[in-house]
Amino acid sequence: MTVFAVGIELDGEGTHPAAWRRSSYRPDQLLTGKTLRNRVAAAENAGFTFATFDDSIVPPAGDVVGRIDAVSRASYVAATTSAIGLVPVVGTTYAEPFHTSSQLATLDYSSRGRGGWLPVPVEDEAAARAWGRVPVSTESARRQEQRDSITVVTDLWDSWEDDAVVRDYASGRFLERDRLHYVNFEGDTFSVKGPAIVPRPPQGQLVVFGRYGEIDPRQADVVLVSGDSVEAIARSAANARDEGASLVIAEVDVAFDTPNLSAAQRLAELNSHGKAVERSRLILASDPVASTAQLKELAGYLDGVHFHPLVIDEDLPVLAKFVLPALSKDGLTRRPVPGSTLRGNLGLERPVNRFAHSS
Repeated sequence: MTVFAVGIELDGEGTHPAAWRRSSYRPDQLLTGKTLRNRVAAAENAGFTFATFDDSIVPPAGDVVGRIDAVSRASYVAATTSAIGLVPVVGTTYAEPFHTSSQLATLDYSSRGRGGWLPVPVEDEAAARAWGRVPVSTESARRQEQRDSITVVTDLWDSWEDDAVVRDYASGRFLERDRLHYVNFEGDTFSVKGPAIVPRPPQGQLVVFGRYGEIDPRQADVVLVSGDSVEAIARSAANARDEGASLVIAEVDVAFDTPNLSAAQRLAELNSHGKAVERSRLILASDPVASTAQLKELAGYLDGVHFHPLVIDEDLPVLAKFVLPALSKDGLTRRPVPGSTLRGNLGLERPVNRFAHSS
């Protein structure tokens, strides 16, 4: 393992539905560009490898229900950042994969190769109504649509070979048409012919993330695993690798002691307004020194960790000031290099175009 990546979820105010009560911004400022820009900049300055942005076509749970779609948020901060990877959630149930492919390829261009994708199946019937689709009611059907969607999106990224754009002004040739390819996909719920309307992204393929149990590990560059203990996470990581995962990263909830309150006091106060949703993830709720020791233990089994802060405005500063520097001092993490791609910062190769051999 050469890279121990560190990521952070930056959707809303934090994992707790009452997190807005302890945030630095008023609830009506949640959707402003300034709030988003400041938080992503803080994560980049702290040395995070990537940031994720959760999403759904239906409003989030909790008292503050506003949300701008994840790809738009990632694209907005692409121009204000230079190193951190930007990984939006985009659902694979109901959404048109051709549009998903185009949106994400454009993100990769606007971020100069720092785009990723966290595809998720959608179980909520309200989402089906919003899309005007018949609900996909079984897990097997949602998994099939997820496999098909990922296949089509990644095929479309390859439907332009890297040298398809010629730009020969003297001869008037701007495109090599033989280096564009039809995808010709026929599935149970959709068909796509292609090629894409956006040339191959700078990374060739954006980095595909996926949660273990939701995705075929062979379709993902990074598999996210979870568990309520270090031992459970290690078992999930081993299983994911056995099933073909390349990089495996743990999802961990964090709630740190702050100068005025302990992690337990903060959690109790927030729970008095409504309890947090249980997600079967390891919770690091203590002082940052103790939490860092557990993270170092996790590093023996994993390629990184994806933090879900209880309250972003309180836990992100602790991660930046104490946890990431301690991991870096021990040689576990390294800051992403400005100008490098997300693939490069994760130690992943740029993939060869799957259609290149056919022309």
